[in-house]
Amino acid sequence: MKKFDKERLLLALAGPVIALVAAMVLTSVVLVASGKNPVEPYTLMFEQATYSDVQVLIINEAGMYYLAALAVAVGFRMNLFNIGVDGQYRLAAMVTAVVGAHVSLPSALQIPLLIAVAMLTGAFWAGIAGILKTTRGVSEVVATIMLNAIATSVIAYLTLDENFGVPVGNNNTTGVMHSSGWFPGIDMGASGEIYGFVIVAALAGVLYWLVLNRTRFGFDLRATGASESAAAASGVNAKRMVLTAMLISGAVAGLAGLPILLGDVHTYSLSFPTGLGFTGIGIALLGRNSPVGIALASLLWAFLVKASQALDYKGYDKEIAVIMQGLIVIAVVVSYEAVRRWGLKRQQQRVGEELAAAARRAGTGGTNDTVKEVAAR
Repeated sequence: MKKFDKERLLLALAGPVIALVAAMVLTSVVLVASGKNPVEPYTLMFEQATYSDVQVLIINEAGMYYLAALAVAVGFRMNLFNIGVDGQYRLAAMVTAVVGAHVSLPSALQIPLLIAVAMLTGAFWAGIAGILKTTRGVSEVVATIMLNAIATSVIAYLTLDENFGVPVGNNNTTGVMHSSGWFPGIDMGASGEIYGFVIVAALAGVLYWLVLNRTRFGFDLRATGASESAAAASGVNAKRMVLTAMLISGAVAGLAGLPILLGDVHTYSLSFPTGLGFTGIGIALLGRNSPVGIALASLLWAFLVKASQALDYKGYDKEIAVIMQGLIVIAVVVSYEAVRRWGLKRQQQRVGEELAAAARRAGTGGTNDTVKEVAAR
């Protein structure tokens, strides 16, 4: 491996590693300040991760995190902050549950139908923010935050409506979906069942990488995110790309709730998991918008959530994991900026050294052509 490639790899790994180490150190400081053992909680959580049933829970949780983070990452690559993933996936899950409870088709048709409904619902909700941004210049951050609140109210209203809601004790649901829409899982025996939709999440990551890195559309999207004016000068319709990115981000967000909806609960209720969208922001940041990085970050986040539940039995607050997650988000932003500046400085030094070496080799007479060649590299 070339020296330059090694430096790029080290720079890519330095940010998340520094963030994780800083988060662990700061969390340990919090534990010491509260009079607790700063090491034992980590030992307990790592011990939990060795149990097969906890591993199944971690994988299932990571699948939902992964899809939510991919939705956020699509916006990030376009320099858009889709903070509305939370509302998009919850609304998509509710609409999908309603369709699944009222429409019954063979599994080969029912499951694709439900997936399409979820993606279209998420895209529609994100598209509202995209249209407001491209036609009225409304910030997508403000628009998606407001749409999150509206989605929460719409969901609450519809689940209480007699045409959609089905009372179950003190809770209201959309009714149990027809079994033809249940997504088959991977049976792990006594350890439980891995959601089959986790495989769909992995395929979504592969498609995300292919589209962004191997297609003209992906290049245009990244170019517009880097500089709208430069992209427009090369013939790219910046406004159309903004709207398209929001639609794709919303469509992916619509899938985030399907692993548990199609693989476990088979209905939408007011106790349906919330907060996946906001968790996805931290995961996308930690994973640097890379499908592999996001996968690793999703597993880490799921590990912190599921393994920390055992801390209650040992006299520790499981909120330790929440503190650590928050510290990771803060540390990752700081560490990535520090690594970026250090990498830029190293690049400038390397170019300067190459120019100086080329000038010495060429002598004073032929310096110009040599300098141009090095600068071009």
